[in-house]
Amino acid sequence: MNDTGTVLEKQTMRKVTMRIIPFTFLLYIISYLDRANIGYAALQMNKDLALSAEVFGIVSGIFFIGYFLFEVPSNILMMKFGARVWIARILITWGIVSVLTGFAQNEVHLYILRFLLGVAEAGFFPGIILYFTYWFRSKEQATTVALFTAAIPVSYIIGAPLSTWIMDHIQWWGIQGWRWMLILEGAPAVIMGIVTYFYLTERPENAKWLTDEEKNWLISSLKEERESRKNVKHLSTLKALADPKVLFLSVIYFVYQTGSLGVGYWMPQIIKGFSGKLTNTEVGLIGMIPYIIATIGMIVWSRRSDRTGERQLHSAIPLLVAGLGLVSAGITKNPYFALLFISISLAGMYSFKSPFWALPSLFLTQSSAAVAIAAINSVGNLGGFVGPYAIGALKDATGSTEAGLVFLSVLLFISFIMVLLIRLEKKQGFSKHQASQSNQLKGEVEK
Repeated sequence: MNDTGTVLEKQTMRKVTMRIIPFTFLLYIISYLDRANIGYAALQMNKDLALSAEVFGIVSGIFFIGYFLFEVPSNILMMKFGARVWIARILITWGIVSVLTGFAQNEVHLYILRFLLGVAEAGFFPGIILYFTYWFRSKEQATTVALFTAAIPVSYIIGAPLSTWIMDHIQWWGIQGWRWMLILEGAPAVIMGIVTYFYLTERPENAKWLTDEEKNWLISSLKEERESRKNVKHLSTLKALADPKVLFLSVIYFVYQTGSLGVGYWMPQIIKGFSGKLTNTEVGLIGMIPYIIATIGMIVWSRRSDRTGERQLHSAIPLLVAGLGLVSAGITKNPYFALLFISISLAGMYSFKSPFWALPSLFLTQSSAAVAIAAINSVGNLGGFVGPYAIGALKDATGSTEAGLVFLSVLLFISFIMVLLIRLEKKQGFSKHQASQSNQLKGEVEK
């Protein structure tokens, strides 16, 4: 490519990136905030509605049942109506359900609304991934998806102090703070859904914010890439799951999600248990610390994995660290050490993700790996129901969350051993560059 072409390429992709990534990053923060803020609501909600620990575990996890059951139908409809329209619809409906959750009067209302929240949000992640393929070539999508998914820990960093501050300081018209928190944090999804409809441009052909030269270059580049891959064979999700290694990885991810989301939803109550003198706002501020550490650890470890091209040990070691951190947090009585161990554990859990999603491309073609990752993600997300429920059931049985943390640590140790045991023979023609690109595959064929 000559200098003129290089300048045009950089100029165009800079515009596309700045137009799309910050906006979708914000949407993902809102998404995770609305699904995870139930953990902070529990600091007041469980007492107000007389919810047992087991019931709260079900309330937290039932979201993932709705998400799992309606992910495929949502993807089918997204292909019919277009990513821009469907993403806007998802935002508006999940925002409405989030707001309505603030008016729940009992556990049945919460079961229904949390299930419906999963139904409403189903398809959001693959919808965004699909939208990225309209604008970014394969060589840009790994970085693009990484920037997008960084919103997950950031949402906890922002959500922890915000949610608890609302609960402590807003009780307008005699309505409890936890209700206002759910209402006020659900409203931005509705607003941003409307903004999404008008802001996102469906395809490069419609981009008035690109010059004709930039638009033509982007359209031709994307077309050239599509044509070069038009004969690639795509496996169905069922065929991908029939592969023993894919099934093995699905179990590993299910166990991982059980631990990760179990801790995520229960962390506010775990921190609250450190001292009866902590206000909700203080709980939120303390809750930022583990996720800041986890974000830094995830970035450093993922870069190391990309630099070395090694994936299996880079997936296994974080699970061992996470398991050791959780069991240590479960048995220590010192609140400062408990917070340190939880931070170490979360750093391990988040560091696991990037190398893990590169594993399928070690034994599958790129197209098959994309479908395999979609299947692994769908099965694994069911762990989001098991984890919160397990901690709740064990808390009711033992009177504390320590037993739940130890139980989840055992699962992480099991997944650590499973990652070590899986035999990953490199497929012919595999390269380190291809491995580093594979992170972008998650969800790519969920459409």
